[in-house]
Amino acid sequence: MRILHVVAPGEIGGLERVLQLLAEGQARAGAQVHVAMVLDSPGTDHPLVPSLAAGGVTPHPVVVPPRAYWRERAAIFDFVRRLRPDVVHTHGARPDVLDAPAARRAGVPTITTVHGFCGGDWKNRLYERLQRRAFRRFDAAIVVSRPLRDRLIRDRVPAERIPVVQNAWQRTAPPFDRWSARHALGIWTEEFRIGWVGRLSSEKGPDVLLDALVHLRDLPLRVSMVGNGHEQQSLLARARRLGVEQLIQWHGMVPDVARQFAAFDVFVLSSRTEGTPIVLFEAMAGGVPIVAARVGGVPDVVSPAEAVLVPPTDPAALAAGIRAVYGDRAAAHDRAQRARERLSSDFTVPPWIGRYDAVYRLVIGKGSMPAAVAV
Repeated sequence: MRILHVVAPGEIGGLERVLQLLAEGQARAGAQVHVAMVLDSPGTDHPLVPSLAAGGVTPHPVVVPPRAYWRERAAIFDFVRRLRPDVVHTHGARPDVLDAPAARRAGVPTITTVHGFCGGDWKNRLYERLQRRAFRRFDAAIVVSRPLRDRLIRDRVPAERIPVVQNAWQRTAPPFDRWSARHALGIWTEEFRIGWVGRLSSEKGPDVLLDALVHLRDLPLRVSMVGNGHEQQSLLARARRLGVEQLIQWHGMVPDVARQFAAFDVFVLSSRTEGTPIVLFEAMAGGVPIVAARVGGVPDVVSPAEAVLVPPTDPAALAAGIRAVYGDRAAAHDRAQRARERLSSDFTVPPWIGRYDAVYRLVIGKGSMPAAVAV
């Protein structure tokens, strides 16, 4: 099978890591896999290019100026006509809206993976509205969680074209031990450490964790905030207003952070919205106790047997979950061990690749699409 993925990659995040894992897994399974990377500048410096090539995937940087939408669509149409893939698989709003129609015009079936929605300002909400309307035109819109499927059905995407395929996890490098991880993050003390990893933006809920710290000032703890984003300055100001700025260490972007989760005594996922978050898999793999907001696909990845689940946007409940881990380390350790075991049994790559392959073959053969390939 000849597969063409289309993506407009930004910094390496969840979408880009899922794409890389999928494309490389498909190549190992015997497919001929190509990735068209729509870039605003020459793409040889983008980290996905050498990574994909090393994984047996052929990357194709497609360089177009910003907002040159018709030129981009024409470039993708010409590329699809020359490559003649069996299926075109888009990832993200820009390829879903701009590039998938070019593939359909060339007579090639189209699939997208719906990784989730961020909300945000009016411009981003407009883009997401256009993207959700575009899903109606795809042969299959694969969603990574049940709530996303419900959302697409409300958007009048035909239910028979919305299979559920949760994300998978594969370790790429051995994890650090606790002390090596702490030293890599510049943590030189032994106090209880809360870890938070993600984009500093509203949908990820970093402000919810800051608000929760107000309820935890009686405990000897500190927080590692790993990541960057456009809300960093407002979060710094919020921490000062709340009087918790001395409890927080801001790390910015950290290379190989997935290897460093052993530095944390608890990992907190405080998101307002999620699909199936890769960072949750990273915490499970690291064997760190988890306190997570019950949003999106999170409850399908971890149950109360494997993590403390709390209502979203509830700082008091989040603080209570953190306090529960602090107060009973043995129970927290047991949950973390069960989470690691579940990751190894339920979220491995080969069955995941097989589920995608099943969708591809149904689309290519125009057979009926099951409501859920896997849950």
